[in-house]
Order: sequence, then structure tokens, then C-alpha cells
Amino acid sequence: MILRPASALVGADLHIRLKRHTDTSASLTLTRRDGTVTWQRQKGSLALVFPRHDLTHYAIESTLGYRSAFYGLVADGWEIADFATPWPRGPIPVEAREVEMLVGLFDGMRPERATWNAADINRQLEQLVVESKFTHITPRVLADDDVAAVRQLRNSVLERWHATEPGNALELEFNRRIDD
Repeated sequence: MILRPASALVGADLHIRLKRHTDTSASLTLTRRDGTVTWQRQKGSLALVFPRHDLTHYAIESTLGYRSAFYGLVADGWEIADFATPWPRGPIPVEAREVEMLVGLFDGMRPERATWNAADINRQLEQLVVESKFTHITPRVLADDDVAAVRQLRNSVLERWHATEPGNALELEFNRRIDD
């Protein structure tokens, strides 16, 4: 496994390396600006689901400027294992929960090739908040331009992932937007 030294990450909050292994598993390696690393390998059906899920996170967090969702929290020092039981860092922050719901909605479009507009997504997100009982979440209201930008970036990185041959990796840089 080749990892870039911290000096190669100047300007990037996080280096993302998604590898497609020859045994059909996949691994996600995240290298922080300071050179520290967290990683996870998925096998079986999880290797089919998680790369798409992680790339949808990338598209949403990068495009919409979320700073404290999955990739932002990892950039701040969280480990991948911190996002699951026994929740070593405590409850997942509100922003990360909102993004997880959005990821689920965008992921839900793929099987039926739906192209929901912003009104559809906003309505479904509000419903998810009610059903989740996380009433303290007030999700941002997305515009059609937001949805189109997420969809465009997500489609682009998913195409790159699907074109990644076994034994190779897709590499991306994640930067939290500072124009917020």
C-alpha cells in the first residue's frame, strides 16, 4: 500500500484512497494532513455497498460544504471505527447525522435511476428527521442547483470507481470549503 507523506497533502484536509482488491473486497484508507491514517476493509456484499456510499459522502460533503460530517470529522482525528458501536467518541454530531440521511436519499435514487429534485429531497429529508426522532436536526433546504451539483460530482466519482480495475485504487482529495 502506498501512502503519501504528510508533505504531499499540503492544502488537502484528507487524502482518500479507495482500493478495489483482486479478491473482490474494497478498502478505504484516509490520510489526514498530519500524515496519520485510518482505514477499513470491506468484504462480500459490504464491498459492493460501501464504496458507493463513501463516494456519495464525498460528493455531498464536498459540494454542499459540510464541515463536520464523516470526512470532516476524520480530518479532525476521528477513526472510522468511531462511527459505530460502541460509539467511542459519543453520539454522532448533528451535522453528520443530517449528511448520513442525505447520503441515504441520494443512494436511494440509484436503484430506480430516479432523479429527484430539491423539493422531493427536502420533503423526504424532513420526513426522515421526523421518523428518526432527531427533532433537534433542522436540515438545510437544498436548491435544485445544489442537487444537480451533488449528482454531477457523485456520478463522476462513481464512474471513476467503476472504471477502477481490481488491484488499483481511486484517489481523491477532500477539502472543507472555506467560503461558507
